[in-house]
Amino acid sequence: MPASTSKSLRVAVLADSDTRWKWGSLTANRIAPADSDIRLDGYLLRGRATPTARQLEEVGVRADSLREVTAVEFLREMARASEGTEGAPAYDLVVLSLVGGAVQAMLHGLSYQWRERLGPGRVKRPVVVTGYVGVVYEKLADGLLLRHGADLVLANSRQDADRFTAVYEGVGADASSVTEVALPFLGGAAYEKHDPYTVVFAAQPSVPESRKDRTYLLNRLVKHARLHPDREVLLKLRSKPGEHTTHIEEQPYQRLAERIPGGPPANFRLVYGHMGEVLDRTDLLVTISSTAALESLHRRIPTVVLTDLGVRESLGNHHFVGSGCLASWDQLDAGHEPSPDERWVARQGVAADGSYETAFDAARERIAKLLGQGGLTALTPYYTPATAPGYLPGILARHHLGPDGSPLPGAPDADKEPGPVRQIVRRAARGAYRHGVQRVAPVIRRMGEL
Repeated sequence: MPASTSKSLRVAVLADSDTRWKWGSLTANRIAPADSDIRLDGYLLRGRATPTARQLEEVGVRADSLREVTAVEFLREMARASEGTEGAPAYDLVVLSLVGGAVQAMLHGLSYQWRERLGPGRVKRPVVVTGYVGVVYEKLADGLLLRHGADLVLANSRQDADRFTAVYEGVGADASSVTEVALPFLGGAAYEKHDPYTVVFAAQPSVPESRKDRTYLLNRLVKHARLHPDREVLLKLRSKPGEHTTHIEEQPYQRLAERIPGGPPANFRLVYGHMGEVLDRTDLLVTISSTAALESLHRRIPTVVLTDLGVRESLGNHHFVGSGCLASWDQLDAGHEPSPDERWVARQGVAADGSYETAFDAARERIAKLLGQGGLTALTPYYTPATAPGYLPGILARHHLGPDGSPLPGAPDADKEPGPVRQIVRRAARGAYRHGVQRVAPVIRRMGEL
């Protein structure tokens, strides 16, 4: 047998929530050069949204190793890896799948560590990649500039690539890092009708936020189930009460469902699990603005983005203007099925035309080229102590970093695992925080409105 020509590729993914772990780990596999044998090490940034074991299992992505770290612990691990310290892996690719401020902190922290340990000029360091989990419908300039400085800033569609480039060039920043790809979790079988006809509402943790609006949506979903007893109606939930995802969920639908007058109808159910598996049995996907709509459109499943609460930037459904998918519950109750605009779909990176597999070629080629250079120049974020002296230090300080990216005194020690007492206290504190968000805060808010 001929010898294998695959090249070993060591990848580190740092994520701060279940959805970002899903995006980061899948992206790493999509953008790795085609002839690579990937070793994937996962790092979960410790915080309020650190995913639980159940959430990680639901994502369905396997890593060769996975552990929870603080920002400073991760940076020191990357520094040890670059030095070739015994026991530390040498990484080729680092994927930062984080909220914008955390990405910026990691870019400055990595830059400091590599500069201090490897010196100036071209150095042997990993290629650094970042991007967005899904639809970018708010804080475009803020989020983009916080991600500037990575070797690749991935755009999930042609529309996003154009917008990202315009923002960077508009502030005089280098836009060459913007690389068009597609959402890494698209795929699955093309749509075929099911029996029974199944309607799925893809819920979001923070859209809408208010108890009133979420109760309205739940009641309309239940009403639809009662009007159509021949249909199966599913409420697809991202997390269970007490768990956190990318956004805080103050009013879990599970709690609201417990108060449905007379209880839910027999054809209505709450479901969890992998979104792709739920879509396997979906005939109509309904949402406010979830990325699940793009997954559904990719499969050509009839997809509706609701207008009941208005078409508003705060909801994110304004992103779907021109899609042909906007409709109300009244229309759905009457039997309406949407017809998506093909030109709009094509600009969203959905690639329903079958070109999805080539969507990552540009990123693969660029990464292979950077890895082949034998050394890379320093990371150069747009934000520096000179360009944003009133903004950047605060962002870095949240992750125990100084204005130059160096660890602040008292930052967590990467070489010391927390003892059992500290671990118990940490779990208790996280549980108390979640209880406060989902139980105490809403009560206080309602009292304030009296």
